[in-house]
Order: sequence, then structure tokens, then C-alpha cells
Amino acid sequence: MNATAPEQAAPATRKSTARRGPRWRRVTLRVALGLVLLVLVPVVAAGSALRASYAGAPADDAVTRGKDALWLGHAWLDGRKNDADLARLRRKVAGTGIHDLYVHAGPLEHDGTLPAPAYRNAGWLLAAVHRELPGVRVQAWLGDKLVRQGEGGGLWLGSPAARDAVVASARQVMRAGFQGVHLDVEPVRTGDRDFLTLLDSLRPAVRSEGGPLSVAAQQIDPLPSMHSASGALGSPKWWTQSYFGDVARRVDQIAVMSYDTALPWENLYGGYVAQQTRLALQATPAGTDLLMGVPFYHTDNLGHQSRAETAAAAVRGARLGLGREDRHRRNFGLALYVDFAATDADWHAYRAGWGARG
Repeated sequence: MNATAPEQAAPATRKSTARRGPRWRRVTLRVALGLVLLVLVPVVAAGSALRASYAGAPADDAVTRGKDALWLGHAWLDGRKNDADLARLRRKVAGTGIHDLYVHAGPLEHDGTLPAPAYRNAGWLLAAVHRELPGVRVQAWLGDKLVRQGEGGGLWLGSPAARDAVVASARQVMRAGFQGVHLDVEPVRTGDRDFLTLLDSLRPAVRSEGGPLSVAAQQIDPLPSMHSASGALGSPKWWTQSYFGDVARRVDQIAVMSYDTALPWENLYGGYVAQQTRLALQATPAGTDLLMGVPFYHTDNLGHQSRAETAAAAVRGARLGLGREDRHRRNFGLALYVDFAATDADWHAYRAGWGARG
């Protein structure tokens, strides 16, 4: 082999490469730009739609119907709260539309049972609320982390024994004096038939004891098949609107956890709540109370930006969605999460934006 051949061929090769280089870079840039646009255009379009949903003025009659709720932490049932705390709660709740208190009485054991010591101060709380807040119901908030068959560290609803135990736990707290059961088990994947089977047994059991069955619900697909995309990434974030309706028809009250959206700006979040409100109204029977969640907490992480997910934006978004979809619906309210993290500004946003009990 001629040792000089590569050296002789080098200038021609470099010339050819010089000619091809800029074109290759142009093609690469065009492909990269196309990929960016492929992702960016839908995102920009979705952002524009959410901003548009947040535009305009809420209807004057989109105000409290006296169907609102407040989630309360476990400190109310384990001895940490006292009469002075209840007096402060009364001052915050008085005159508002709050009708239900979801008091954390669990968590459930992974087999669905509930140890009675978990709610040992229930007698004091129930008597005090009935005295200080007449007309306000106290519901037992029960929940646990859901797991799939074969996984540990949670509740598997595929087990008939576990479902029966959850029903027995609901009867147990009702007989202890609670006026309803609020079930919050997560994550429920869209289409989960075991969850529906549980509700089919749970509702008549709670009703037979004289109270309503309430559930915490996940958000509805903001885009077609969004649940499939999030599920593929390991986050069962959304339900289809159809599945949301399946759940809503099996309960007396459904509270949408319309927070932890990862949205970066307040107007996007408010528009998202307006959109969620409309979708939920479309899927919820008129006889079921629909409550939209309002963030009364200020954690900052990948899923929640407190500067964006404000109580004021959630209240305004819910009002906008209500006014556009079903402004005269009476079985509608807001659910405030959660008492122990709420600020005076949160309470002011709720009172000022949603109004007083009529």
C-alpha cells in the first residue's frame, strides 16, 4: 500500500468535508428546531387556552352555596388540639359557606382496618363542633396509599377482604358519632374497577348509618389521553372524564384535588381550575355535591409552586368555570386543603372571592 496515498487524498477529503459540513449542520438545526416546535407549539397552545380560561369576570351569582368543606389534620383527634384551638377555628369558619369538616381519623391499616385509638379524641371534637359550629358536619377522613397486587406498604383494593375491612371501618367511625365518611385513597388509576366495587359497598353502608359518602378525586384529563401519557411515566395523575362520572355517580360528594399541577404562573393555574371545574360539572350528576379543591398550603416542589397555585386563583378559576358551565347549580362548593398550613391571606382570598353564607 502506498504510504503517501492518504496524504495525497487528504486535501480532496477535507474539501469534500468542508462542502458537506455546513449543510449537515443546517439539516441538524432544522431537525432540532422541528422537534422543539413539536413540543413547544402544543405547550404554547395549551398555555394560551388556560390564559383565555382565566380571562373575564366571574358571574356575580357564582358565590358560595353553603356547600364548602375544610380538611383538618390529625391533631384534632389525637389530643393536640383543645378548646382554644376550636375557638380560633370557629372565628375563621363563622359566616362562610363551610358545611363539612373532613377530619383525619386514619390512616387505615394496610388491611383496611382502623384502630380505635387513632381517633381517641373524637368525642370531644364532635361535641365541641356541635356546640360552637351548629349545622357543620364532621366527617371522618379515611385513607391509605394504594398498591398493586404483590406490592407491599399499602392497601390493595383487589382483595375482597380488604374492601370489606374498609366498609367495616366506615361503619365503625359512623357509630363513633361522625356524620359522614370522606375517603381519600391514592393513587386510584383511571378505570380501576376495584375502587368502583368498593364504592358500591361503601355508600349504602355509610348511608345506613345516617351520613353521606364523600371521596377525594383526581383531576380530569385536560387533553385527550393525558392519563395514558402520565401513566406511562409512572404518574397516574388524571382520570378520564368518563371514569370521573363513574365515581361521582357512586357517592354523595366528590372533592377534586385541583392542585399539585406543576404550573408555573398564577393565570395558568387559575385557567386550569376553570377548565377542571367545567369538566367536572359536565360529569357530575346534579344530585351529587361537587367541590373544587383550593390550596391552603405553601409547599414548593416540582409538583406545586405556591406563587402560582394560590387560593385566590383557585377561587376565581372555580367561579369562572361554574359561571360558564352551570351557574345555577346548587350542589357546588369549594374544599380547602388544609387547616394547619393555611395563612390569613388564604382565608381572606376564600372569604373575599367566594362570599359569605347566604
